[in-house]
Amino acid sequence: MRKQSYKRQLMGWTLLLLGMAVGTAVVLLKRWMLVVLSAAAVLLVPWMVVLGLTLQADTEVRNWSLAWIGLDVLMATGCATTALLGLRGDPRARLTASATAAVAVLDAWFDITTAQPGTDLTQAVACAVAEGALACICICLAVSDRHARHE
Repeated sequence: MRKQSYKRQLMGWTLLLLGMAVGTAVVLLKRWMLVVLSAAAVLLVPWMVVLGLTLQADTEVRNWSLAWIGLDVLMATGCATTALLGLRGDPRARLTASATAAVAVLDAWFDITTAQPGTDLTQAVACAVAEGALACICICLAVSDRHARHE
């Protein structure tokens, strides 16, 4: 009986140490991922300067309508997925809400920056206001208390 007790203790300690090692590795991996993101943020600054100095002010684009339709499909899919997950009380709705907010802001940015002055720009600003409201709703959902009671 005593030998079996030692085996259990040994297995318990082994699992504990393994868990601690895995936990430490995950923390270190997360820290390195954050360092990489920080480096990317710093390196993007000179890249933006290069783009600002070298890109043409205007250009002809192929598949223009497909690009815009694709962006709106992505936003509609994000809204639908967030709604379905949220209504089910699934915490993953916070992730889809975050992604959908980012897509809405991106859509608003490109609406305004690619619009021609005049009526097109007025329409783009109106769309951007609606997309900004959508982004705010998504952000509120994303940061809401995940332990809130669902009715």
